[in-house]
Amino acid sequence: MRAAPKDERIALRVTRHQKRTIDRAAEVLGRNTTDFSVQVLTERAEEVLSDRRTFAVGEAAWEQFVAALDAPARPVPALVELLQHKSVFDE
Repeated sequence: MRAAPKDERIALRVTRHQKRTIDRAAEVLGRNTTDFSVQVLTERAEEVLSDRRTFAVGEAAWEQFVAALDAPARPVPALVELLQHKSVFDE
């Protein structure tokens, strides 16, 4: 499988301390600064995004959630009343 072409750029301004820290970490892992930075930025971005897509709950909360989904629907009087009237979109 061929790697996707790298045709986008990101320019960052960092402090001298940040640059030295990033360079040292990349060197420890045997990577160049660009590859290290792209990997770390991508991993962190995926982590941030997954926190907004995936929710972990304990077993008790999961059982309560499933029970609520499985329970028969109950009529909501205000909703029943609302649906008895013709919609403004039906006119």
